[in-house]
Amino acid sequence: SGNIRDKIEVVDSYIKNIERELEKEENSADGEVLEEELKELDFQKAKLMEVMPKALDASEITVRMGATWIPEQDYKKFMFDLLKTPVSSRWNIDIKYSDFTGEYRVEGKSSDRDNDLAYFTYGTNRVNAYKLIEDTLNLRDTKVFDQVEDSDGKKKSVLNQKETMLARSKQEMIKEEFKSWIFDDVERRNRLVEDYNERFNSIRQREYDGSNLTFEGMNPEIELRAHQKDAIARGLFGGNTLLAHEVGAGKTFEMIGIAMESKRLGMSNKSMFVVPNHIVEQFGREFNELYPGANVLCATEKDFTPDRRKRFCSRIATGSFDAVIIGHSQFEKIPISKERQEYELQGQIDEIIDYIDEYKRERDQRFTVKQLEKTKKKLETKLEKLNADYKKDDVVTFEELGVDKLFVDEAQPTKTSIYFLK
Repeated sequence: SGNIRDKIEVVDSYIKNIERELEKEENSADGEVLEEELKELDFQKAKLMEVMPKALDASEITVRMGATWIPEQDYKKFMFDLLKTPVSSRWNIDIKYSDFTGEYRVEGKSSDRDNDLAYFTYGTNRVNAYKLIEDTLNLRDTKVFDQVEDSDGKKKSVLNQKETMLARSKQEMIKEEFKSWIFDDVERRNRLVEDYNERFNSIRQREYDGSNLTFEGMNPEIELRAHQKDAIARGLFGGNTLLAHEVGAGKTFEMIGIAMESKRLGMSNKSMFVVPNHIVEQFGREFNELYPGANVLCATEKDFTPDRRKRFCSRIATGSFDAVIIGHSQFEKIPISKERQEYELQGQIDEIIDYIDEYKRERDQRFTVKQLEKTKKKLETKLEKLNADYKKDDVVTFEELGVDKLFVDEAQPTKTSIYFLK
């Protein structure tokens, strides 16, 4: 598993070094040792070549406009080629990408005012092609708004359906032109295909085999399917895991199996399962069905009322449970420690400060710096509010529960927007 191309390069470098040494030691005892090492390396290289992903050619690669692995200069050339931007205007027009915000910005969008290709063929009189290209690079569908006055005389933005549909039709034209353009030049095609294979087609995923797991304590009347055992092995030995199976594939038993095998192997001590509120009891029943002897704490609605929540969290913290099962809404009521929140917020602030320092040293990055300053201010305000509002009291925090393995069923509700990226 891992990056096969990188591993082959490492083996090749060893082979070259040994071949150079062999030229000096060809008829000596050391030469015989080197010959054996060379055979072993050749064998390793052959095995790596067997599992090397097949290199893709341009016909097998689809490039979406806005893919960040395409260099900015290529997007810029496409824009100039498509719109036949006059040389006199090109000095003021550029495409910049911000690593931090994950957004593209087309600078100088209004510098080419007399270009019919930009305002009629691939754009409109409301949204020119340079703006449409910027939206497309940022994976946004363009919207056109009109400013109108309401009954109180206040201005508000109203979506102009007709102009929006026209702009989006031009957007689709630009996307189609990009598909035709991206690989039509031999030099660009060869360069991008090589880069694509290096970036995305060099990794061989590890294959997990759960056939040797013993599942001590599992109900002998239940036989897991092969894919379930393999998924449990993936969860045990592969780190963070997404079980993206279809409905009915047996994800519940897989999660339970990961938790119990993890505890049996000494890899964890207390697992927590966060599940949709309406299936907490059902999940508990299925847990006991698969592992009848497991020590499971299953929350009820009453356990998280204000007067009982602290007592229930204390039970979690002090009990030696194999698993704790709670609902999504209950999980949200368990606070993270102030120290952890401060650490995370300060880490994001420090990262932004580093980006600001970096971008200030570069030309034409004022827009990105301004965005970063706004983001930094938001996080600093959040940190100040945390320090002002936080009351420790006698609340039991998540870190104090002793939970060292977390499972989230139907994880969508737990996602948060803490990242300021597109």
